[in-house]
Amino acid sequence: DLHKPIDKRIYKGTQPTCHDFNQFTAAADTIALLVGFSAGQVQYLDLVKKDTSKLFNEERLIDKTKVTFVKWLPETERLFLASHASGHLYLYDAEQPCGAAAPQYNLLTQGEGFSVFACKSKTPRNPLLKWAVGEGALNEFAFSPDGRSLACVSQDGCLRVFHFDSMLLQGMMKSYFGGLLCVCWSPDGRYVVTGGEDDLVTVWSFAEGRVVARGHGHKSWVNAVAFDPFTGAAQAPQPPELSGGEEEDEPPDPLVRRSPAVTYRFGSAGQDTQFCLWDLTEDVLYPRPPLSRARTLTGSGDAGVPVPGLPRSLSRSNSLPQPAGTGSARSPPPDVPPALSVGRFATLTLQERKGPPGTEKEHKRYHSLGNISRSGEKPPGGAGSRGRLDTAKVLGTALCPRIHEVPLLEPLVCKKIAHERLTVLLFLEDCIVTACQEGLICTWARPGK
Repeated sequence: DLHKPIDKRIYKGTQPTCHDFNQFTAAADTIALLVGFSAGQVQYLDLVKKDTSKLFNEERLIDKTKVTFVKWLPETERLFLASHASGHLYLYDAEQPCGAAAPQYNLLTQGEGFSVFACKSKTPRNPLLKWAVGEGALNEFAFSPDGRSLACVSQDGCLRVFHFDSMLLQGMMKSYFGGLLCVCWSPDGRYVVTGGEDDLVTVWSFAEGRVVARGHGHKSWVNAVAFDPFTGAAQAPQPPELSGGEEEDEPPDPLVRRSPAVTYRFGSAGQDTQFCLWDLTEDVLYPRPPLSRARTLTGSGDAGVPVPGLPRSLSRSNSLPQPAGTGSARSPPPDVPPALSVGRFATLTLQERKGPPGTEKEHKRYHSLGNISRSGEKPPGGAGSRGRLDTAKVLGTALCPRIHEVPLLEPLVCKKIAHERLTVLLFLEDCIVTACQEGLICTWARPGK
């Protein structure tokens, strides 16, 4: 009954800022819900067992800043993460208490732009772990579909992807400018999409550790991004170079270009009250070299030359991005020109946003995230353990390509659907759900439903 809520709570002195249901344990007799608050507390509720309620960080001894996002760990009954405007991320066990005094921490590990601490305590108590990530607020995070990797976006404009169990940095990307506000994974875990204060959506390849495309359609900050798992190819395609070539009697004609198939579809919702739908097609994900420099692909795998667009093995649990020149797919062979599409987008005003003079020469030095290593080498920008990356030095590198260096997507659909800023976007099988700052939750029928 949409006229009567199952439950209604009114809070005084603090506002709920985020929430998450535990889908793994949800059953007829239990619905576990986490609610984060503007003053820093996290409440655990069970909507069926009305009397079970716990409050974490009640005295605000762990963190005094706003909870920006809460999430149950995938397929766990008790563990959850809460991120804060302080830039800290805490791991909680719903069954353990919080201490009566402010927690003391031991440093477990640290890397480029992050540190991880464990709670000093004789008996188990919350928080189990504390991560300090980037600079400024940690705005949102998302687990990969297999639950192994964690993507975080921060106010410093960085996307950082960690291997969750080993607490190692697997990859990184920088926004064009401003903070990143939202993040999501493709259903197969190959791509991460972010949105933020540069009014762009950015598609980052987890397998290759590089920006694949940017989408320009919003006129203000992008608050929410989500993949549509019910549209497009269910199976990720093979790169066009490899599909079907081996079985056929005749080699495929390099002049015949297949029509781009829709591979992924995702949506974004912004503070401009607009909802955009985007298609990621094969021609964007697997750009072909121009025909004049086409090379024969027979035996290219044997020669040890990686085929561009092929992901590195995703089974690497502890490996960091390999340095350029070690044969990883991050550094395409020298005879493959980069997939630039300058001509098509030369008229876009975005291209005029050049960095300060001198950045043109700077970017040749850095070719991949291989600079990040456990020995403490600094990547572009020379940032400290929690320092801000110097945008002038990063622009034009693998961390943040210039606008004309990656394909620029245009939205398939761009529609104003609210009077207030949009804050939520969710794809369900039969509808799309949006919510805005006015407090309206809307369901949109899919075509034909």
